[in-house]
Amino acid sequence: IKSGAFMDCPALERITIPLKNGLITHDNLFQGCDNLKHVDLVEGEVHETVAALQLEEWRNDMNEEIDSINQILPTVDAGGLGRDAGVFDEGGKAQAIRTWIRSVIGKIIHYQAEQQRLLDEEVATTLQLALPQDIVMNNVLPFLELPSYTFEVEDHEEVEDDSGDEE
Repeated sequence: IKSGAFMDCPALERITIPLKNGLITHDNLFQGCDNLKHVDLVEGEVHETVAALQLEEWRNDMNEEIDSINQILPTVDAGGLGRDAGVFDEGGKAQAIRTWIRSVIGKIIHYQAEQQRLLDEEVATTLQLALPQDIVMNNVLPFLELPSYTFEVEDHEEVEDDSGDEE
């Protein structure tokens, strides 16, 4: 999305976006959009992934995380023309949405790994009951190990740590 694409658009109240890291790259994207208070995720893969999580606690946590932006966004300053003539404040709505996207993606990755671990344990237990111990230990369990997952950040985007400092 281009820099300032929605700048000074007071009619903008709600946006629907895909859950994609690197989508919101400019801090001035929603500058002056005082009424922007809701972000919805495009229906599809994210909602299907959350619905497929094995534990209700995980599904509830993910749904709360997805909805959290709609609690935060109304309290975030939209920026605009500052008190000093010619000084513009970019506001924090774009940064809040960007941080939220990363948080939702991080939780999804975490719960997917946890679910895989539980499934691997379940499969291992079932196999241990069905097969001789030496076959399970030597031939089956090594293939059930979860590969490490690394989240790739877009080339043009810098990674922020929890303190908000850029590396």
